[in-house]
Amino acid sequence: MLSNIFRFQEFLDKRKEKGTLRRLRLKSDGTDFYSNDYLGFAKSKELQYLLLQKIMDNPQLLSGSTGSRLISGNSQIAVSVENEIAQKHQFESALLFPSGYNANLALFSTLPSRHDVVIVDEQIHRSVHDACKLSNAKKLKFRHNDLEDLEDILKRQEGHCYIAIESLYSMEGDFAPIQEIASIAGKYKASLIVDEAHAFGVFGYGLIEKYQLQNHVSAAVVTYGKALGAHGAAILCNETVKSYLINFASPFIYTTSAQDFQWMSIKTGYEFLDQNLELTKKLQNNIRIFQNQNLYSPSAETSPVQAIVIPDNQKLKELQQTLSEEGFLTYAIYSPTVKEGSERLRICLHSFNTEEEIIKLTEIIKEFI
Repeated sequence: MLSNIFRFQEFLDKRKEKGTLRRLRLKSDGTDFYSNDYLGFAKSKELQYLLLQKIMDNPQLLSGSTGSRLISGNSQIAVSVENEIAQKHQFESALLFPSGYNANLALFSTLPSRHDVVIVDEQIHRSVHDACKLSNAKKLKFRHNDLEDLEDILKRQEGHCYIAIESLYSMEGDFAPIQEIASIAGKYKASLIVDEAHAFGVFGYGLIEKYQLQNHVSAAVVTYGKALGAHGAAILCNETVKSYLINFASPFIYTTSAQDFQWMSIKTGYEFLDQNLELTKKLQNNIRIFQNQNLYSPSAETSPVQAIVIPDNQKLKELQQTLSEEGFLTYAIYSPTVKEGSERLRICLHSFNTEEEIIKLTEIIKEFI
């Protein structure tokens, strides 16, 4: 064990030398351009009051669930929230999970078998890669949003294929050509699985709902720790897939269920979203203000995530530090989280950012580019 400690420290020292050592930090005071709270729900006093009223009316919501949902942890609230989620997204069923990572772990470690192939976009979330390691299926990558490469890989496969994409990519800030990929999946009888984590709430109930692709998607993951300002996730699917996950997905079977308050906060978040659609319009207006500042970004014009690529690590660190000193909270992303040479400043825009804040932020960035 002692030799392992030295080995661990060696790896940590190497990261420290490169300036990529991760550390836990408390939230700082400043203008938020780094959180996933796109619509400001996490800091909404009105939403907090609604949740407080729920607790006052039913303090039992705060109690522990006492076990997994297959033993003592299931509840009428969990069941009813799943039914409401499925209905809102126009899917047959929904299955709740304590986090999006947990949901992806369940999906990709359970559905594909040893004779199957999982074809993932090279920019897919780490949770999918980790889940595939738990599966006996073969995993292949296709070039980011490259339809020809995806189809070329599909042509060469003999087993059943799963295609894994995000509708809005959190590092690049661009959209998947989801309609075209759905068409290709249908052509090759592949199962399409879509992670809607960053699109949900920002674009209504997500891009699957926007383009009415429910019948072309085998499963979708919606997470609630971003635009909804809560926590948790749901897998949207049909009854057969839901039953299969309940019976065979270890991350579901062997996890103590979350408190009913988590499920109630998701239900309340949906209600608050439906009643505050103007916040999505305000967000899109702020994204337009950012775009009008003429900063080059590979991100989509309407995306709340805007990446500013700065492959010089030292310059990237200096820029983030300068922004921090000016009171702007941003997030610098270094390799290996992204490919070497594609390090970037990740800017998250929100409905609550002001035009003055956005313009000042971009002026500082321009001085470094």
